[in-house]
Amino acid sequence: MTGSKILVALRIAAPTPRVFRAFTDEIGLWWQADGLFAFTPGPPGRLTFDPKGPEGRLIEEKPDGGRFEIGRILTWEAPPAPGTAGRLALTWRQASFAADQETRVFVAFDPVEDGTRVTVEHLGWDAIPISHAARHHFPDGIFLHRHGSFWRRQLAGLAAVSARR
Repeated sequence: MTGSKILVALRIAAPTPRVFRAFTDEIGLWWQADGLFAFTPGPPGRLTFDPKGPEGRLIEEKPDGGRFEIGRILTWEAPPAPGTAGRLALTWRQASFAADQETRVFVAFDPVEDGTRVTVEHLGWDAIPISHAARHHFPDGIFLHRHGSFWRRQLAGLAAVSARR
């Protein structure tokens, strides 16, 4: 699961513990639904980690009360103090994926001089055929570029929420 991957990074002017908390506790505030990369059909829901922590799941809570499990937490290492690093890893899937199809997301929260560098690596898209609805029939280069832009927009939202407190 290492062939097709997306790698994006952004510096955020906030300490690593704050950015990690914004990513995990406030994902419903900064995550921006995108029709091209929707998890489920119909109106988008609100994302939440439930429960928060190493045994958790990333869930989309739909407006009609339905819930879809996007992924399971693989690694949950919150930075214990400013100047320390954190890590988060999870499986990732869309409702249209077959039972044996999933991708993986790795997020690093690294301290830098002016705050935190957040790096997202989204792996495993080579396991999802180009003909699959989630890929929109885009060849690898175009799909990875479009999905990378999607992740950059998400990190911009994370930066805005991280700066609030």
